[in-house]
Amino acid sequence: MAKGLSKISKPEVSSFKQGRKLFLVPLIYSIKDAHPEYIERFDLYWKQVTEQVENLEAKLGKIYRVYHESISLGGDDGLNIMERLNPKSCQIAKQKCQDGAELEVIEDKELAEETIDWERCLFIGFLSDKVARKVSEFYIEASKKRYEHIGKRIDETLKADEIGILFIREGHVIQFPQDIEVFSVAPPALDEIHRWLRDRSLTKEPEDNSQSKT
Repeated sequence: MAKGLSKISKPEVSSFKQGRKLFLVPLIYSIKDAHPEYIERFDLYWKQVTEQVENLEAKLGKIYRVYHESISLGGDDGLNIMERLNPKSCQIAKQKCQDGAELEVIEDKELAEETIDWERCLFIGFLSDKVARKVSEFYIEASKKRYEHIGKRIDETLKADEIGILFIREGHVIQFPQDIEVFSVAPPALDEIHRWLRDRSLTKEPEDNSQSKT
């Protein structure tokens, strides 16, 4: 189970020096033509992530491995792709690489693309329940294989007593090796983003219902 940041402030630093560790950062993406209120929360979230990661490093040690979903290339090529996907997470990853960390490839390109394609199909919707169930099964199977691959790659690349950082969307089902201690980076702005999206969804639904009756 991932540990919250609040749980690492009390014990002595020396108690965390041994063993492999992973900082887990929920990957929040920007939204096209986003509302100014969302942009404000989005920017605040990544500012707080940066601060919490720095706090963790000050307590536990420097980051040696950088992991990021949807990146199937290492080095500068991987960072360039990351920059297009999410400049905010890329800014943190690039800084860690400049400090000596290595960007490790955790994605199998074919598995990642297959999972994304099935996910897109699910968003479209279906007339047939049979087709919906079948596509859902394909998505679950591809997603399972993808996350198994990611977990395996982290296990293979994170060496003894090293610290890594993983940027990945919420809802993942990665099973991390038991000897890796996982620290969740979950700043207050994350709850604010969830609350804002939930409230927007609730206010939009009555509008949609009223329009469908006209």
